[in-house]
Amino acid sequence: MNSFTYVSLPSRVVFGAGAVARLPAELEKLGARRALVLSTPGRAASVKAVAASLGARCAGIYDKAVMHVPVEVAEDARRAAKALDADCCVAVGGGSTIGLGKAIAASAGLPVLAVPTTYSGSEMTPIYGLTEGGLKRTQRDARVLPRTVIYDPELTLGLPPATSAASGMNAIAHCVEAMYAQDANPIVSLMAEEGIRALAASLPIVIKEPSNLDARSDALYGAWLAGVSLGAVGMALHHKLCHTLGGTWNLPHAETHAIVLPHAARYNRDAAPEAMARIARALGAKDAPTGLYDLEMKLGLKMKLADLGMKQADLERAAQLATQAPYPNPAAVEYAQVLQLLRNAFAGRRPD
Repeated sequence: MNSFTYVSLPSRVVFGAGAVARLPAELEKLGARRALVLSTPGRAASVKAVAASLGARCAGIYDKAVMHVPVEVAEDARRAAKALDADCCVAVGGGSTIGLGKAIAASAGLPVLAVPTTYSGSEMTPIYGLTEGGLKRTQRDARVLPRTVIYDPELTLGLPPATSAASGMNAIAHCVEAMYAQDANPIVSLMAEEGIRALAASLPIVIKEPSNLDARSDALYGAWLAGVSLGAVGMALHHKLCHTLGGTWNLPHAETHAIVLPHAARYNRDAAPEAMARIARALGAKDAPTGLYDLEMKLGLKMKLADLGMKQADLERAAQLATQAPYPNPAAVEYAQVLQLLRNAFAGRRPD
């Protein structure tokens, strides 16, 4: 076995149907007395019930979270937290809301308690991103890792099938890149492979049977492992591309991850054979890139960047931005090859 370094990130997880009822007790464990509850505008109504359960511990609701966390929104939320004398944030939602909580933690030092309602896995990572001037920059900071995460599959029951599928594939992308990260190690690879297996098995059931709580529990379990995997190692080409496309062209985060993933896996297939074999095994497929593509087709996801509003004329600039300061990657990151990757993703071609 090769030498490696493994860092275990400190967090508390409460998992199970109805677990959100334990939120007040978990805040008490954190020693928090005034929590600012965060959400997107679309989830504001359902979040009111969560806020009401906190009673006097609720300092207020900030319901302006949006994807890719624009700097302006992060600063506005931080000001709101200060004005309300909040001493922690409760982020109820997906990656956009949890990302906003992390941004507040980074700038104001407030601890975050996350209540994820999608399968993104963001709640288990010390990674956050901010978008400014059309560019999204990601950072890693242990202070932003949520102190406590409450996984309640009942909160995902209202998630539309397309959103369930896309956020689940976003989580699988975390697992895939954790397998061949520059600092990958056997412990993370074990969790990542299990995360892929759990998500690949549960997502088709979630789509066909939206009220199946067991399948939703398995998907949340997979997302948990995906987040832990991503949080423990670095990112590679796939995440660099998605951050570029999302931050500069404001493409939807999870859907972009889903579309790019099979093509990024194909780009790295020959350079990371052991990782690809494990990914294929977790998918129950012969080949990792085509297995990912076929799973997405089965889930009914959009398969083309063109379907998200990306323009063919912008592909060259996207390739330039993604290769200017590349993340460490198994295969050499070169402009011509990355441009071809983007062209394949733009057209939705099945990897060969």
